[in-house]
Amino acid sequence: MKRAHWFRTWFAGMLVAAWAATTAADEAPKAPADTVRAEVGKPIQGARDLIQAKKYRDAIAKVHEAEAVPSLTAYEKFVIDLTRGSAAQGAGETDVAVSSFESAVAAGRLPPADQLKVIEAIAQMHYQAKEYAKAISWATRFEKEGGNDPAIHQILTQAYYLSGDYANAGKELRAEIEADEKSERAPTEDKLLFLASCYLKMNDNAGYATVLEKLVAHYPKKSYWADMISRVQRKPGFSDRLELDVLRLQLATGTVSKPTEYMEMAQLALQSGFPVEAKKILDQGYASGALGKGADMERQNRLRELTNRQAAQDAASITQSDTEINSAKDGDALLAVGYNLVVNGHAERGLSLMEQGLHKGPLKHPEDAKLHLALAYLQAGQKSKAVQLLQTVRGSDGTADLARLWLLHAGRA
Repeated sequence: MKRAHWFRTWFAGMLVAAWAATTAADEAPKAPADTVRAEVGKPIQGARDLIQAKKYRDAIAKVHEAEAVPSLTAYEKFVIDLTRGSAAQGAGETDVAVSSFESAVAAGRLPPADQLKVIEAIAQMHYQAKEYAKAISWATRFEKEGGNDPAIHQILTQAYYLSGDYANAGKELRAEIEADEKSERAPTEDKLLFLASCYLKMNDNAGYATVLEKLVAHYPKKSYWADMISRVQRKPGFSDRLELDVLRLQLATGTVSKPTEYMEMAQLALQSGFPVEAKKILDQGYASGALGKGADMERQNRLRELTNRQAAQDAASITQSDTEINSAKDGDALLAVGYNLVVNGHAERGLSLMEQGLHKGPLKHPEDAKLHLALAYLQAGQKSKAVQLLQTVRGSDGTADLARLWLLHAGRA
C-alpha cells in the first residue's frame, strides 16, 4: 500500500536521532537516558537499512538480535518496538506490527506529530484486520489528539457501519454532509448513498427520504426520482385524486417509460378535460418508442386517434371559450378553463383566469389549486412565481409532498 510505504519512509527518518547517539555510547561511562547502546544500536541500524531495502523478514531477524541484549533500558525497548513494528508491517505480520506500535505509543516518548502518525497506522491496520471496535477506538483517539485526515475519518465511519453501529456511522456522515452544505459544496453521491444505506439499515424511512431529496437535488438520476416519487405515493393518507399529478411529475422527471403509464396518463388527462395535454403525452410515448408496437398497439392507436380528434376540436374552440368562462360559477371551474388555455399555448390568458379562480373560490381542494397554478407557471416559463407558490402548498394528503418534489425539479431546471 502506498500509505504503508509512506509510513515506513517517515519511520526510518524518525529513528535517525536515536541511533546517531549510538557511537558515543562506547566512549561515555554512562549513556544518556535517551540513547541506545552500541550492542543494541548496531542491529537496529542494520534493521533500518533492511527496511529501506524492503527486506522485512531479514529486518525482523536483526530486531531479534537487539532484543537479546540484556538489561534493555526503557528507551531501547521503545526504539526496538518502533523498529519491529515497521518491519512486521512490511512483512505482513499485522498482529506483531500493531502490538509493537501500541507499546511504542504507550511509552509516551513520541513527539505529538510523530505519535499521530503511529496512531494513524494502528487504526489502519486494525481496520484492515476487520477489528472494527479497535479501529474505532484508535481512529477516535487520532482525531481527539488533533489528527485531521479524511482517510482516517472514513475508516472511523466505515468501521461503525461494518460493526453494525449504523447510528454512529450516520451521525458522522451527517456531520460531513452538513459541513459540505455549509461551505456550499455538493456532498458526493457516494457519501449520500452511504448515509441512505445507514437509514435503510435502521428502518428510518423519514431519514432515507431526506437523503433521497438531496440525491435528486444534486444527482437527479431517474432511479432516485422513481424511488422518491414511489415513496411519496405510498405514504399513509396519500389521495387517489392526485394520480394525474403524480404522472405529470413522473413525465417531467423522465420516469414514465411503460406503455401502460402513458396510456393511463392520457386517459386521465382526457377525463379531466385536457385533450391537448393528453395528445402531448401520447406523442411523447410514441416518440420514445414505448407506444405503437406490441400486443396493445391497436388499442394504443385507437386512443391516439380519439385524443387527436378531441385535441383538434379543443384547439379550434379555445378562442371561443368566453361562454365557458362566463358560465364558470366558482374558482374550480376558472382554474380548469385557465389550465386548459395554458396547455393550448394561451399562457397569459390562462394564468389570469387561474389566478382569478384561486382568489375567487369556493375551492374544493385549495392546495391542489395552488399546485396546479404553480405547474401552469412552470409551463409558461415563469419559474420564480412557480417556486414562490409551491413553497406555500400545505396538506397531509400528498399535495405538499408533490409540491416539494416539484420544487426540487424546478431547482434543477
